[in-house]
Amino acid sequence: MSAEAQVGLGDKLGRMRGSFRGWRGQRPFWGGLLTLLGGIPIMYFPYANLTLGTMTIRMATTAGAGSLIIGVLLVVLGLTMWFQPHSRIFAGVAAILLALVSLVVSNFGGFVVGFLLALLGGALGVSWAPGRPAGEPAKGRTAGGAGGPADDGAPGPASTAAAGGVSGEQDDLSGTSPTNGTNGRHRAG
Repeated sequence: MSAEAQVGLGDKLGRMRGSFRGWRGQRPFWGGLLTLLGGIPIMYFPYANLTLGTMTIRMATTAGAGSLIIGVLLVVLGLTMWFQPHSRIFAGVAAILLALVSLVVSNFGGFVVGFLLALLGGALGVSWAPGRPAGEPAKGRTAGGAGGPADDGAPGPASTAAAGGVSGEQDDLSGTSPTNGTNGRHRAG
């Protein structure tokens, strides 16, 4: 293979890797992968034969069909997190519930391995949130004009006290007065 061919292959591989990285960043990839991997031992172990020398151990249970259904559903939910990222919360909650059910139905959830993978994958699917585009400001914050500070909705200092030292409504330091626009909301920090 010539040096020019290797450079072209490296460039193509780099573009494919960058494309995959962009695709992976737009969806709960790791949650889907762990959910998918959690379904495999759950549906495999009830139908597996373990041979130790001349002795064969069969892990079949009376709920073998239930194990197969739970495992297939977990694989489908993992793929759903990949290819339908807007339904990630449903898929994550369903994966968590199926992982919990697999403890009693399928040999302790595929000997706890499938249970833990599906549980963690479902939690990652529920907790994943799409990122903001680079140029978009955070919600609730607007850029101030001419280099001024950003308005974050926090109450400002009280402007003036009433004549004679008697406090007016603007002297409320709690920040929860309806007159300062917070309408009872508290701010931490």
